[in-house]
Amino acid sequence: MTDMTTASNSAEVSGSLPPEELEQLTQDIIGALKTVYDPEIPVDIYELGLVYRIGVSDERNVAIDMTLTAPACPVAAEMPGWVQNAVGAVQGVGSVNVNMTFDPPWTQARMSDEARVALDMW
Repeated sequence: MTDMTTASNSAEVSGSLPPEELEQLTQDIIGALKTVYDPEIPVDIYELGLVYRIGVSDERNVAIDMTLTAPACPVAAEMPGWVQNAVGAVQGVGSVNVNMTFDPPWTQARMSDEARVALDMW
C-alpha cells in the first residue's frame, strides 16, 4: 500500500496501484464517504475529519481507519456498516474493512473549511 495525504482533512490514503488509477479510485472512495453523515451533524464524515486512513491494496480491497466525534456516539454500531456499504458500491472496489479507532481522539481541528462553514464555526 502507498501513502498519500488529502488536503481537506488529512486522511492518509495508501495503495500501490498506478498513480492515475489510485488517484481516480481514491476520489471515487472519497465521493462515497461524502455520502455518509452523522445523523446529528449536517456534515459528511469525510469533511468532519472522521476518516484517518484509506488503504487500497493491489487487489483493490479497501481498509478504512476512522473515528467518531465521541466514543459514546449513538450511531457507533451502525456507522461502520454505512461506510462499508457506501465504499463497497464504488466501481472497482473489492472488499471493504472499516476499523473504528479513538486514538488519536477526534478534535474540531480535523474539520475541513467546508465543514466549518456548514456548522458556522469560523
